[in-house]
Order: sequence, then structure tokens, then C-alpha cells
Amino acid sequence: MSLWVIKIGTSLLRGSRNLSTAEIIDHYCRCIASAKKNGHKIVIVSSGSVGLGCNRLGIKERPEEMVSLQAVAAVGQGHLMSLYEKSMSKYGYKVAQILLTRTELGNRKSYVNASRTLNKLIDWEVIPIVNENDTISNEELKYGDNDTLSALVAGAISADQLILLTDIDRLYEDDPKTNKQAKAITDIHHPKDLKKIQSKSTGRSNWGTGGIKTKLDAAMIATERGITVHLADGRDPNMLDELLKGARGGTVFHPHPNPMVNKKNWLAYALKPVGTLHLDQGACDAIEKQGASLLLVGVKNVDGNFSSNQPVKIVNTNKEEIGRGVCSMSSEKIRKEIENQLLSKKSPLLIHRDVLVLTTKLDS
Repeated sequence: MSLWVIKIGTSLLRGSRNLSTAEIIDHYCRCIASAKKNGHKIVIVSSGSVGLGCNRLGIKERPEEMVSLQAVAAVGQGHLMSLYEKSMSKYGYKVAQILLTRTELGNRKSYVNASRTLNKLIDWEVIPIVNENDTISNEELKYGDNDTLSALVAGAISADQLILLTDIDRLYEDDPKTNKQAKAITDIHHPKDLKKIQSKSTGRSNWGTGGIKTKLDAAMIATERGITVHLADGRDPNMLDELLKGARGGTVFHPHPNPMVNKKNWLAYALKPVGTLHLDQGACDAIEKQGASLLLVGVKNVDGNFSSNQPVKIVNTNKEEIGRGVCSMSSEKIRKEIENQLLSKKSPLLIHRDVLVLTTKLDS
């Protein structure tokens, strides 16, 4: 039996001439209920609040203004949950709404609390339905897409499999809408191959906030954590049922051979750096080759303004990012120490190894 995270995209939930949003959600819930009866544990990450809110308000295009997005999300979120609750109760299961922002997942204590809450709901046989809290998040505090959120949730609960249901059948080397000869990609085994595809991907949909790029980002986050990721066509009414019974998605992203532990994965992907530390070569060698913590003596200068215990990027002498971590000293104090050259023989510790991750190692 497996622990699954299933991400359902906006484009799948908007409905069509043939199927209403309620009918689509009911179909997914029927598949999930069947899997639950077979012993699987499931968390849903559902988009759709903005799209449903627009539908109920008669708005024809996705708003661009933040306050309008938040308002239509507030209208749509309640409707979205009512549809899930109605269908899952029909099949004998309870649901719980979990609204998250970057603020919660970017704070270690809140991240751990969210993980515990999700696991407790799973233990109680309740199906958590997770969404980014679009009604209160400003742009700086948003992940911007539920693909990324689904991967972080999968990591937080140590899921076995992540399903990204979308409106394409699989990944292609080029856009199949413009290039009919585009070659399909059925498997990605190594993060280096995923990185190559990531570098070429762009674009987003009209109604959702994601696109193929965000799905590739999600695949990177999850596979680095040791989770198998399926990119699958959610328009196929039987696809989710088949996946939960052991079939594979159109494209399968295989787990990293040496997956990261939970905390390192959180450091690498859940945090949004608020500043940058520029290191000398000696400090770079110490943290990259010797597994050392970062000392103040190795910092040449600092960008940004931040307080102590906030996340920062670490860059080398070529201004290339080599790592991320939680800095124990404020930017103001670091600048004063560098300017006054008050460093003693025992240099202060800036980033302990336990809260430092090397981003240069993520695709190795």
C-alpha cells in the first residue's frame, strides 16, 4: 500500500459542455475512494478556486490584479470544498481543508506542524485537500502554483508517489501543439536529464498559474526527496483509477538514487532566500569539499537586508549559487563586522552545517 499525493489542475476542473465541475470532481473522488478501500493513503492538492470563483461571478478571464484574484478565490474556495465534501461523503469518507502559504512552509516550526497535522488526518482516514491560500497571500509570499506546493507536501509527509494530473498526455521534447513531430518522453531517470529539459521549458496556461515548467520544478523537488512522480492526462476518465491500481503516467520521473533527507529538501526548495552571501574561495572549498559550516571570516560581502535566522543564498567568487541556508546573523551586523574587520581568530558561525544545503549537488 502506498501514500499518494494527487495534484489536480485548474484546467481539469473548469468543466466543459459535456461534464460539469461537480461531475469531474465526483469522478476523481470515486477513484480515490476505491483506492482508499484497497488500503492506500491519499492527499489531494487541488487547484480551481480562482477558476470556480470566476465562473460563479460570471468573469470571463482570469483577473490580473492581486486583490481581484484574492476576492474570486474567496468565492471559489468554499464552492470547491463543498463539491469535494459532497462527493467524498457519498463514498464514505471525510475531507479536511488545508490552506498553506510560503510563510507556513518557509518556517521550520510551521512546516513540521503542517506535516504532523497532515499525517494525523491520514491516520484518521480523513482525506486532506490542500490548496495555496490565494485569499490572503501576496505575490511575495506565494509559490504561485500548486505543482510546487504538491511536491513540497509530498516531501513533508514522505509520500511514495506524486501524481500530477494535467491536460497533456505526457512530456515532449518540444511543444506538440506547434510541432506535430515532437518526440514523447516516457521516462526521466536522472536529475541531470531533468535539468536539461527544465532549461528549455517556458509557458503557462490562461487559467492556471502553472504550465509545464512548474511541473518539471515539482518533479525535481519530489524526486530529490525519493518520490516517484507521474505526469498524467487527467482528461482521460480512467487514468487516475489506473494509476492508483499500479499503472504508470505518460511520463514517469524516477526517484533520485541518493535522495535528500526531509530537512535538506526543505532548505533547498521551501525557503525563499531574502539575501545573498558572497564567499571567498577558501570558504567555498570548506563547505563544498570538507563539509564545513560557514564562518563569518569567509564572507566578502552581503546583498539584501535581513534579520537573524532568515534564509540566504550562498554564492562563489563567480557569483554562482552554491548553496542555501539559515543565517544566524543579520545583514547589518555582518556588514559591520566586515567593514570594521573585527574578526577574531575564532570567527563567528554564520550558517551551521545542519541548516545548510549545497544546491550544486542537487543534480549530481
